[in-house]
Amino acid sequence: MAGHSQFKNIMHRKGRQDAVRSKLFSKLAREITVAAKSGVADPTMNAALRLAVQNAKAQSMPKDNIDRAIKKAAGAEGENYDAVRYEGYGPGGTAIIVEALTDNRNRTASNVRSIFSKAGGALGETGSVSFSFDHVGEITYKLSVGDADKVMEAAIEAGADDVETDEDGHYITTGFEAMSEVAKALEATLGEAETVKAVWRAQNNVPVDEERAQSLLKLIDSLEDDDDVQNVYSNFEVSDEVMAKLSA
Repeated sequence: MAGHSQFKNIMHRKGRQDAVRSKLFSKLAREITVAAKSGVADPTMNAALRLAVQNAKAQSMPKDNIDRAIKKAAGAEGENYDAVRYEGYGPGGTAIIVEALTDNRNRTASNVRSIFSKAGGALGETGSVSFSFDHVGEITYKLSVGDADKVMEAAIEAGADDVETDEDGHYITTGFEAMSEVAKALEATLGEAETVKAVWRAQNNVPVDEERAQSLLKLIDSLEDDDDVQNVYSNFEVSDEVMAKLSA
């Protein structure tokens, strides 16, 4: 299973992105502000900021919102955020990784712990589940850049590790350290990527039935609704039959 996990596909088909667009823009703005504060507030001179802006554009974030987030950082206005990773267990013994950007670690930890607890899960220690994931780079392109063979050839030449193509696009996997270099090489042949980001890829997936899948989706939904949570990753998988029921 590629870095774009099944539960993300389910959420996409349910139109979740449209339902939470304003919240999504707030989280993207936070990433842009953090990236801008990490260096020069100019995307052409700050690789992290360039990627943050690129990923925001891929979600159709308005240019005014993007410029405002950069200006907040340049003017030393916005809050200072810490990147925090939480790890825990969901129903059925599944592993979950939560990435957050927070200006109050106590608040965020309390909220995340409460969400896990209410869903029948448990928050673990740092490192309790991440050992069963690989931290890799994921570069995505729209189908319009070319067919699977063209993208595969470009990815091999750029030094990528793997490529998967489905009805939503092309997903190229790289080593975490090589992500920026591979993205730059791909840009020369395929143009600018839709997104370039680090993701947690499960080494092995845990099959779950429909009931547990529903519980896990509810847990992930609650986590993603938290203002401080940026990304959620899990290692559960469902059969095609259960996927069809969940996507209905």
